[in-house]
Amino acid sequence: MQDFDIWKLLAGLGIFIFGMFLLEESIQKISGRAFKKLIRRYTTGRFKSILSGFFVTSILQSSSAVSLMILAFVGAGIMSMQNAIGVIVGSNLGTTATAWIVATIGFKVNIESFALPLIGAGGLGIIFLGQSERYSNISKLLVGFGFLFMGLDYMKTSVEVFAQQFDMRALPDYGILVYLGIGIVLTALMQSSSATMAIVLTTLNAGIISFDHAAGMVIGANVGTTVTILLGAIGGAQVKKRVAYSHFVFNIITGILALLLLPVLTFLVFQIIDVEVNAVIGLALFHTLFNLLGVIVFFPFIQTTAKLLTRIFPDRKTELTLYINNTMSEVTEAGVTALRQEALHLVENVLRHNLSILNIDTKLVFSDFSLHEKDKSVPLPSQMSDYDNLKRLQAEISTFAAGIQRHELVEAESVALNRYLHAARLAIHSAKSLKDVKHNFDDFESSDNEFLTDQYTHFRKRMIETCLKVDKIMRDKGEKDITKSILKSLKQLKEDDRKFVDMVTQAINQDQIKDLEVSTVFVVNRAYVQSSKQAILALRDLLLTTAEINQFERRQDIGDSLVEYE
Repeated sequence: MQDFDIWKLLAGLGIFIFGMFLLEESIQKISGRAFKKLIRRYTTGRFKSILSGFFVTSILQSSSAVSLMILAFVGAGIMSMQNAIGVIVGSNLGTTATAWIVATIGFKVNIESFALPLIGAGGLGIIFLGQSERYSNISKLLVGFGFLFMGLDYMKTSVEVFAQQFDMRALPDYGILVYLGIGIVLTALMQSSSATMAIVLTTLNAGIISFDHAAGMVIGANVGTTVTILLGAIGGAQVKKRVAYSHFVFNIITGILALLLLPVLTFLVFQIIDVEVNAVIGLALFHTLFNLLGVIVFFPFIQTTAKLLTRIFPDRKTELTLYINNTMSEVTEAGVTALRQEALHLVENVLRHNLSILNIDTKLVFSDFSLHEKDKSVPLPSQMSDYDNLKRLQAEISTFAAGIQRHELVEAESVALNRYLHAARLAIHSAKSLKDVKHNFDDFESSDNEFLTDQYTHFRKRMIETCLKVDKIMRDKGEKDITKSILKSLKQLKEDDRKFVDMVTQAINQDQIKDLEVSTVFVVNRAYVQSSKQAILALRDLLLTTAEINQFERRQDIGDSLVEYE
């Protein structure tokens, strides 16, 4: 007992978890976008959703990462609740691949013979190939695999020394539920069912725990892994809570079934595998069997579960308006004024949305206090930046305007009302123009091409400058010549557009970008310019009088046609 090295065991666990972290991070960066596209494209039904969840989790080696990805997709309205549950069910089956890798490789071959070369090659790759993001991530992948098995070897050797001196008969039989609880707690603390599996396989291989007790810990690990997604859903939208609790419900039901059918499942394992010789392989098979059982049992009830969770966590209608919600449309003068203020409120939040597209902290432009000074119950900026909320706000503006138009209006009110509605349409088109190219901005950010990553930074700088100018125009409503400020902003926008075209032309001549990339950067720049123009022109309709708009048209000297969507 004195030869047991607790620090070697803890070091092995730490190295194993770090290896898993490197593995997950590198795979996500190398192929994360491809996996996201795969999940979005191949989740059109329950069966496809389960297969997609199984495949992606088997590759990423992390059901938690896939679950959090699903939370994001559902929250963005990209994936339905039913399909999300299917992916999560499949991811539970996919995570059993880790146990098979550890059981078949980690306990059957000389770990140092391939772990050390992997770490060596990967470490040298990070140093000498670190300038390339792709090769750097491939090197991290190799190091991650090496650390994964080196950590396992440390745990294995430290436990084997302990096991040689340990008498199993001295260990009291606390019962399967205690080991189930240990599995839950370990996984919840380490946020990794794979790490728990490594510990269980190691202690089982050393003969410290029996197969039944190891099976109980594996069932507990399956339940404990739900903690990550439950934490990810805290404070989130109702739809995210539904996904998180569907994961919890599935794992709880699967765990209960596995516990109740433990004698049957272990009997099947014993018929297939000689656990006296291959206990770790038998445990990996048990892990797969009870997760497969859960998938089969849960499959017919996916749709029912989705409906039930929708009832338990119903969508709450968020109050999006600040001005028109407490204004009577019958009082047309007050209604038109409130409509103008609400449209300005929409423009401000469109700017927040546009900043978020480029991952820019809105506090660089806006103070959160400014949004709340009218009504403390207004949604948080992050909620208002959501494109669906912007569309709902614009729809409420249009509905309120229709209510005003049912009453008799003087000509000036009618003209103003139409201008404000036009401004709201321009604002929402500004948000859509950027939303449609968000994936391109993301590609620029993660690109190996230095020119494209520089352009991502350049677009962020342009966005901040544009939003600051628009915000200043909105704040300086009493300025004598606001027409001049709007025209200057449009002129600057045109000048920045010209400089961008010159920059891209130079990059083409120097072979810094490829043909397809050339097309993409021009499309993205066009969308950016169009979005910015639409936001600025929305202010023209909201802040200028009819006479000032006529003056604006006469003074307009920016030299190109301004795209306006009716």
